[in-house]
Amino acid sequence: MPAARHLLFLCLLSSVLCFDIGQAQAPNRAASTRRVAIRAARLLDGQTDKVLKNATVLVEGDRITAVSAEPAIPVGTTLIDLGDATLLPGLIDAHTHLLDQMDGTKVMSQELEMLRIVATESTAERALLGAKLAREVLEAGITSVRDLGNSGVNGDVALRTAIRNGWAEGPRIVPSTRALAPPGGQFGRLTPEAQKLIEQEYVTINGEQSARQAVRQALYDGAGCIKVIANGPANVTFEEMKAIVEEAHLAGVKVAAHAIGNQATRVAAEAGVDSIEHAYVVPDDVLRLMAAKHIFLVPTDTTLRQLEEVVFGGRDPAAGERAQVEQEFKHYLDGNRDRLQRALKMGVPIAAGSDMYLTVPGKNRGQASLDVLEAYYNEGMTPIEVIRSATSRAAELLGLQDSTGTLEVGKVADIIAVPGDPLQDVTVLGRAKFVMKAGEVVKNSN
Repeated sequence: MPAARHLLFLCLLSSVLCFDIGQAQAPNRAASTRRVAIRAARLLDGQTDKVLKNATVLVEGDRITAVSAEPAIPVGTTLIDLGDATLLPGLIDAHTHLLDQMDGTKVMSQELEMLRIVATESTAERALLGAKLAREVLEAGITSVRDLGNSGVNGDVALRTAIRNGWAEGPRIVPSTRALAPPGGQFGRLTPEAQKLIEQEYVTINGEQSARQAVRQALYDGAGCIKVIANGPANVTFEEMKAIVEEAHLAGVKVAAHAIGNQATRVAAEAGVDSIEHAYVVPDDVLRLMAAKHIFLVPTDTTLRQLEEVVFGGRDPAAGERAQVEQEFKHYLDGNRDRLQRALKMGVPIAAGSDMYLTVPGKNRGQASLDVLEAYYNEGMTPIEVIRSATSRAAELLGLQDSTGTLEVGKVADIIAVPGDPLQDVTVLGRAKFVMKAGEVVKNSN
């Protein structure tokens, strides 16, 4: 291309890009003048345990402008009266896999299910599935998520872009791209020929420099957080984990570590990750270190009821089957409860995360994801602690605390309403009848 034409092309391209960016950042005039008042019998702000009765939230455009029991409602404001309901901030799921859906009836062979998905479903297919699941999650009242891998090659970033641009409806997404992992990722042993599939789901790290390069690549690919698999067929070393944390924090991005067991959780905590996922087995000294460093625990727990729904596939179990399942899972559920109780006692911050990737009979992805809140209650968290874990606490972990997670003036209008009072019955958190994301009504079944 001749120099003059090349220069002209660059100038035109610059103008187009500036126009696009300006358009993306320009306020929506229609949205900025739209005023909505949402009224309900009760309001919980996501931070305190104070109940505001006969509450009204005023929304202008995508922001909350007033929260009061007796607000002055401007002329021309649309009133949405939800009656005997409780207003809450939009819920947050800090551990999702929106581009992954395994057959719940094959829960005991998850490695094979993962291999099937990676070998037979393209990232494009999984992103389209993710659009469906994202809509289900949003309609359940989950307005923000942190998606932690198992999304093919950057499919979660593509889904985030689609939602941001209005091509699909779903929660705002903090994506991780492919999880960083030691050789093998979370797969079992594969033949040399099949090992090429690992890179479709994980970025293999080998050594400190490799770990740093993997973080830089993830950030370039659009990651809003970094996910690392601390233990699997192989383990991440302290030096590798420290390098990951340093590189991510240098860019202002947080690190989530899948870690189970004494050694893996200790390496993650000592290296200074921002959250430890699962931690089904974790010693007291690591929990104390997490509390001291303000490292979040994301307990991806479940209820016995949900386990039965998956195992029985929606059918009525034969005589003795239910008791057998209860006995089989008793140790697992008791262990989860013990771990969460110890973490709470030591002051470890808790953020809600479903880790939902299975089909659950009779439930869509959003409904199944919210069962985790009931699990926390069953394990000893108070209703307000459960609510905070899925609102203000989770917002802090995702780095969204300045914009969402509480119902306050100036925050983005992510608002849901559930029937009745969640302080009396936490299961109503899974039955949102009204959902608003950034000032837009997504669902109103009142």
